[in-house]
Amino acid sequence: MKKLRRITEAEVIAEFLKGEFFHKEYEADRERFARIVHSPNLADEAENELRRVLLFRRRDTMWWELPEDRQWWEIEFEPADIDRVSVFPRAHWRTLAEGNFSARHVAERVRQLLAARHPDDFVRKIGTIANDCAGGDSPGLVIFLGLDEHCPVTLLEGNHRFVASLLRPDRNLLAGARTVGVFSPSMEKCCWYRTSFFTLARCLKNRIQHYWDRAPDLDRLLQQTAQARAIAGLEESAGAVNSAMKSPIGSKMISN
Repeated sequence: MKKLRRITEAEVIAEFLKGEFFHKEYEADRERFARIVHSPNLADEAENELRRVLLFRRRDTMWWELPEDRQWWEIEFEPADIDRVSVFPRAHWRTLAEGNFSARHVAERVRQLLAARHPDDFVRKIGTIANDCAGGDSPGLVIFLGLDEHCPVTLLEGNHRFVASLLRPDRNLLAGARTVGVFSPSMEKCCWYRTSFFTLARCLKNRIQHYWDRAPDLDRLLQQTAQARAIAGLEESAGAVNSAMKSPIGSKMISN
């Protein structure tokens, strides 16, 4: 695994939200925010904040657990890195993994269950993704979290697609995927990376702490953004006038 370039969290959120925007949580205002989701302007801080709020409708608890000193990197993932990858240790993955969250082990479990007479919906979904990937669909965003690029990593996003890719070792089914690493020397405090009594207690504390800000008022945020832009526009206009008045031509006009 090689670091290619440092990227901003706003860039990650923009890419992440594109893959989430089809979910039912966005049905009521999908058309309203389609432009900033599909054509993001990362230089616009107001847009970045709106996208963060939108993503947090579904992914707030995931983000709260990430260490504050995290760094986001675009990375190059190599075949030799597969043995260092674990799947997300929650939800259906816990049952499927049977205590071993290694991506290779989980992929083998999926292979065995698909060959069984009645695989469940979760396993069938992974099998379907493997077939869809073989058809050439874009694999999207894959996010790994860890201490650094040399240590074991856990899949934060892209678990289904990554495991599906291991079902087809004859093909590089993640070709074209944007692979991102979120690294921190404090990552072992994160329950998504290391599950323990301490990390689970930290998770509970974070959920209590953030309970009241889970659903920010988007209309209020949009109003604040419009006001800030209006003030910035007035300040820019005033600055242009002052510059003109201070120029030789402006000074001559005043004297006349």
